[in-house]
Amino acid sequence: MADSKPRQRNGKSAIDTDAYANGNTPKSTATTTTPQTKSTSKSFGVLDLVRILGGLLLLNCLLSYFITNDSVLWGWRPWFICPGPIARYFRGPLLLTPSQLGLHTGHPPGSGSPIYLALNGTIYDVSSNPRIYGPGGSYSVFAGKDAARGFITGCFAEDGNADLRGAEYTYVASDIPIPAEYGGEVGDVGKLTGAQKSYREGELRRARKMVQDTIEGWASMFRGEGGKDYFEVGKVVREEGWLKREEKKVLCAQAIKGRPKPRGPGSESGGEGQDAGAAYRGGGR
Repeated sequence: MADSKPRQRNGKSAIDTDAYANGNTPKSTATTTTPQTKSTSKSFGVLDLVRILGGLLLLNCLLSYFITNDSVLWGWRPWFICPGPIARYFRGPLLLTPSQLGLHTGHPPGSGSPIYLALNGTIYDVSSNPRIYGPGGSYSVFAGKDAARGFITGCFAEDGNADLRGAEYTYVASDIPIPAEYGGEVGDVGKLTGAQKSYREGELRRARKMVQDTIEGWASMFRGEGGKDYFEVGKVVREEGWLKREEKKVLCAQAIKGRPKPRGPGSESGGEGQDAGAAYRGGGR
């Protein structure tokens, strides 16, 4: 009995030796567990990008409101976030004759009646600023009418009409005579020299371009692009050929006084005609 254990060990050793000798590797009876290492890296997905962009947008809006104290979009007010333009969009454009337009001046004060004004045939709602355009306001003269000429010449009382003929002489150099039909003393320019004619034509082209730019500047403000809650509501409806039946208007004294200094034929420099409303629009009223 004493030799049984050694024989068993020797027997096991012999079996193992035979297995290796036959080219076989004995299988281990012990189970080895390899721990799984979890990846700690995270991929950058679309959701992360959306979060970053959303955070930047929110920060930008807060900064805009902090600086402007009025707008979260740096003064930009698109029509689709304003209730007035949205309501007008679904109701369709408003078509008013000049006499119908004249009923929308905000009278009586405090009644909540809309305040409309027109510019070169387009009607705008300026009801959000009754202190300026409402009864007793500093620019109430424009309410209920198309006073495009007054926006060019700056003569609010005399030029409360839409006739722009001759208004370009507001921006024409003062050494070019105003035609008699617009209140000047010269009725015929046929005696001018070639250089004088070229100079005159160049000045008229420059002046007409400035009339267009001035009208567009006012229109931009009344569309609400200047930061105020103004918006377009419709068009003025007139009889066909109405302008031909209108008597031509004399250029007002203020417009004549504000004409730019002479440039002279062949000159590329000189004073520019003054836009009567540039400072006003710049003030954001």
